[in-house]
Amino acid sequence: MNKKLIALAVAGASLAPVVASAQTANPVTLYGRAMVMFESVKADGGSATPLPSRNRVSDVGPSFIGVRGTEDVGGGLKAFFQAEFGFRLDDNVAGNQTPFSGRNSGVGLQGAFGSVLLGRWDTPWKVATIQIDPYGDTSMGGLTTGINDRGNFDRRETNVVQYWTPNMSGFQGRASYAANEGRTALVNPSSTSFSGTYTQGPFYAGIAWERHKDQYKPYTGAVAVAAGARERGQAIFGSVKLGDFKLGAMAQKFKKDNPANGIASLSTEARAQMFSATYTAGKNVFIYSYINNKDSTFATAGTAPLPAEAVCKVNTLGYNYEFSRRTTFLAQYVQIKNNVTALCNLASNGLAGLSADQDPRGFAVGFKHLF
Repeated sequence: MNKKLIALAVAGASLAPVVASAQTANPVTLYGRAMVMFESVKADGGSATPLPSRNRVSDVGPSFIGVRGTEDVGGGLKAFFQAEFGFRLDDNVAGNQTPFSGRNSGVGLQGAFGSVLLGRWDTPWKVATIQIDPYGDTSMGGLTTGINDRGNFDRRETNVVQYWTPNMSGFQGRASYAANEGRTALVNPSSTSFSGTYTQGPFYAGIAWERHKDQYKPYTGAVAVAAGARERGQAIFGSVKLGDFKLGAMAQKFKKDNPANGIASLSTEARAQMFSATYTAGKNVFIYSYINNKDSTFATAGTAPLPAEAVCKVNTLGYNYEFSRRTTFLAQYVQIKNNVTALCNLASNGLAGLSADQDPRGFAVGFKHLF
């Protein structure tokens, strides 16, 4: 028996360099995240029937798995690819499944000039602004409760080409164009997005700009293609680490034009601010964020003046216990206050049937594991 074990050990040792060599020549990485929360949520206030308290087990991340890799193609160039898709740990009900490559997926080339990517990817706006969200845009208290036009400017565009500059002493720029594949004789929908960021030591700061052409999302309802419509957003943001504290702030402004509403030259503006603070004590992380959103609404055809401005305020308290760099326990409490016309909702898995002037709130605990 001992002779057999020794022979196996020798064989294994002789094969190890071959395996390592193969991995070096073909560096492909499998990675992912598993994240599920137990939630208790409800909404009341206003004149509508309250949405009663209910418990949920929610894959709020969502959980995902991906594979990425690079290859040195010579001349200082590297080819790279990534394919990433989400999956749900809480259920497999029809309609909840996500398509393969439903998340950031693409192929490109990188070198001294930067990187060029083709595929499906988060916009530069989203990538840059999400850094200010201490919850990482992966929970019911994330920034899309009231920031990024309540999710309309938090896009993962399809049919996209992106360019990323190299890191130049902390400065980096990104540009994105989502192709106008939906063009017809009447509409020519597309989107462009830009960001510029500076990262150095404890400091992070940046600006972002994005435009949606022939697209329009009203305060209520889904994004629609509309001839002559236009949406534009601007954001400025930054964060700083001061010892065990990290402070962040962001201000955004949006302007929308939609000739289809029947009122000539009518535009509306929305403004939003976010402030966050994080305190780390060993493996314990305490988090607070505040969002203030003021969103004008379009009048219907022939109606004046505009409806009252929609205003909501979001307070979120969080606590993380980091067992390791890969495994974290999370707890979160979210409270949203809507005025008579506001409809801000939970960022992830929002409450269905929410009415204006109702105030959603919820408590959640769960686990996140990275692999």
